[in-house]
Amino acid sequence: MEVLIVGAGAMGTWFGKTIADAKSLEASVTFVDVDRSQAERAAASIEGADVESPDSDARYDLVCIAVPLEYAGDTIRAYGDRAEHALVDVAGVMEGPLEAMVTVAPDAERVSLHPLFAPERAPGSIAVVCAASGPYSDSLLAGLEDAGNRLVETTADEHDRAMESVQSAAHAAVLAFALAADPVPEGFETPIYDELRTLVEYVTGGTPRVYADIQHTFEGAHDVAEAAQAIAEADSKGFEALHERAARKWAKADEAAPSTSPGDSNADARGDQE
Repeated sequence: MEVLIVGAGAMGTWFGKTIADAKSLEASVTFVDVDRSQAERAAASIEGADVESPDSDARYDLVCIAVPLEYAGDTIRAYGDRAEHALVDVAGVMEGPLEAMVTVAPDAERVSLHPLFAPERAPGSIAVVCAASGPYSDSLLAGLEDAGNRLVETTADEHDRAMESVQSAAHAAVLAFALAADPVPEGFETPIYDELRTLVEYVTGGTPRVYADIQHTFEGAHDVAEAAQAIAEADSKGFEALHERAARKWAKADEAAPSTSPGDSNADARGDQE
């Protein structure tokens, strides 16, 4: 399988390494990036990988779009017609890319993937929407599973709504704590503070631009701000009511959750994708 990966950041490089190592795919990998030196570094990390110019019109069995969220649609429209059989993205949002795919490559197999982990934490869970499946995309998904990943089938709408909580609200809450709280002297930590400090270190260690792209793409931060304001303005009884409401909400969520864990769902780790 001849594969073109558009975008040679961390996520594109992870995708290339993963499919190149999948013996069942027998994939040959080529990178293209607006920064040729980035593409060359990605190719150098994979035996036999190559680099192509953005101006080329060569076609490939499968084209994977691995660019930041805000560029996904335009990049699909620019490179989608170079997919001979299958067009895939790993951008992290699904509705927009899939709409762009059907416009530019209506006869191709079309799949949107969201690896819910940072590349250095692979393997993990991968959200999958198969808008149009076929032998090439089926082989790709089998190869990803063989690499130890867990594929979570979903819909574009379900995924994008979930990311409002998983990414946008979660990131906003952690960053708000980071900005509002202060480091404390050793010995004063509580278990909750320690957990939050660990999350702060994790999130602030990522790439700000990618976190900004997530906030721009998904709703969620305003809900966090409204909840924080309600807590700040509540009297004692009001605070207790909010606490009880939160407890009931998550108790119901735990009851409704499946018995098996969906795996590592640290989608916020895509702060390292580029």
